[in-house]
Amino acid sequence: MAILSRLVFAALVAIVLSAQPVLAQEMEREPDLVALGLMAADTPAERLAEVESALADADRQMDPRFVFGLLLERVELLETLDDPRLGDALVAVARFAVRHRDLLQTDPAPWFEQAADAYAETGRMRDALAALEMALDLRATANAPAERLVALLERMADLADAVGNEAAAERSRERAAELRTAPLAATDGGTRSAEEGFTEVEVFYATDRKRTGADEPSRFFGFERGDLQYGRAQVTIPNRHRPGAIEVPSIWRLEFGASPSRHVILQSVEPVPADAFFGSVSTRLQERGSDEAFIFVHGYNVTFEAAAKRAAQLAYDMKFAGVPVVYSWPSRGATTGYIADTAVVRLSGRRLSHFLEDFVRRSGARRVHLIAHSMGNRALTDALELLALRTDPADLPRPVFGQVVFAAPDVDAGLFAEMIRTIRPLALRQTLYASESDWALAVSRKLHGDAPRAGQGGESMLKSPVLDSIDMSELGQDMLAHGYFADESSALIDLMALFWRNAAPERRCGLEAVEDGGSPLPLWRYRTGVCQENALLGVLGHLRNQDTDSISAARETIAAIVSDEALADVVEPVVMRLIGE
Repeated sequence: MAILSRLVFAALVAIVLSAQPVLAQEMEREPDLVALGLMAADTPAERLAEVESALADADRQMDPRFVFGLLLERVELLETLDDPRLGDALVAVARFAVRHRDLLQTDPAPWFEQAADAYAETGRMRDALAALEMALDLRATANAPAERLVALLERMADLADAVGNEAAAERSRERAAELRTAPLAATDGGTRSAEEGFTEVEVFYATDRKRTGADEPSRFFGFERGDLQYGRAQVTIPNRHRPGAIEVPSIWRLEFGASPSRHVILQSVEPVPADAFFGSVSTRLQERGSDEAFIFVHGYNVTFEAAAKRAAQLAYDMKFAGVPVVYSWPSRGATTGYIADTAVVRLSGRRLSHFLEDFVRRSGARRVHLIAHSMGNRALTDALELLALRTDPADLPRPVFGQVVFAAPDVDAGLFAEMIRTIRPLALRQTLYASESDWALAVSRKLHGDAPRAGQGGESMLKSPVLDSIDMSELGQDMLAHGYFADESSALIDLMALFWRNAAPERRCGLEAVEDGGSPLPLWRYRTGVCQENALLGVLGHLRNQDTDSISAARETIAAIVSDEALADVVEPVVMRLIGE
């Protein structure tokens, strides 16, 4: 088994290294709209022909995330058509996931396991065995639980018997027996240093995704529509975590498996009934001495796993003492699923509206902040508009929600401007984060007849008297994730200032007013390099969790936790401006 493991490991490295020049070329070219799912075919067979044509076209050098989306769509179409080539297509997905794991942030092992099932159904037992060997190597490298490795080895033994390889079957059974009797390995958190340990973050979730039937957390929910469900997820974040990052195994660091001490991992998903869900949220708030929660609504091209990890990262980086919640709508989690995502997100907005109403009424949280990203803003704006129309503002002793943050909204700018007027009585403050560098929104604008999107920054950025408009263009872009609102510690500091003090833009670090021809409507631009992000994250987290509201107490805290006097001199004015008189 050790020899096999080394051979497979070497093969994987060879695949990756041979692909490195191709990756560099792929990243230089913008993908065309075909990759977003705009092919014209009506039947699965016709669609499959178009997908395969796009994959085979050597002149179309697309971003790997688009290629991966096409590979996934080919798998779905082959399943629909009951095509015997399904096993080969699944292996292609798995190998591509290995090659581009840094970028795709997906575990390749399950794809190899599914390929083995597909091969076995068509009688290709040797190919099934080879696929399981790849899956086993990846699982073992990732320190998977012994019972999972045992199950893989037993399947391999059965397949080896089927092809008449008695020696291989015996080796697999012997190895399985060794794992059953081996002492349990200590966990990362129990034996490693504090630097190499990890922290568990509990994320509550509501979702209208359908369960897949898989037990593995990363595959627990798929992209099909389901009924509204509730539950808890556990996400581990390494102590060596960098604020804003979602650490994943890097093929270039020869990391083929995820480890809690180095990577952000969704460890478990636990569905619970609605009553237990709201009761648990209330209990956690009491235990933590907090009355605060935030609800995160993800965007296009996001899986349940990725959404839960993002919510956990936000809570961890902001040192959020309250309860983090993610609302996950049935995005396909694939770049080719743009059109499919647009078809389901509005229905989820109706369900989100009722969930928000129930959460405010039943969770015990008095301050509920909302953050939506990208296409998730279509669900949130619909939900809030419906809720506002059901609510008489005169009956509200206070705004229903605290901060409502619209990050990179993929919503028609004109429609958005009208909707936020209706929504405004529900929120303490509404904030728009936008960027003129956001490639995904530029593509969306093309798809919508050149109609501006609310999340686009620059000269034509949306302004409104009921909204704080913040141009985040200086933070750069991510072509598809366009997640600057959470990827950058700068934006995290701005979120912390909002959640803690409901601070107006002129009191927050790094924001400067933009002259706009004498327009009375405010517009703000974030300037990089102005705030001491790393120091401020720690300081603001301490002050917020201590509920500090006086300048003298804030100065004492800064003196206690910032040892560098020069740095303290920079941080203190920022904090004083936030606290105010």
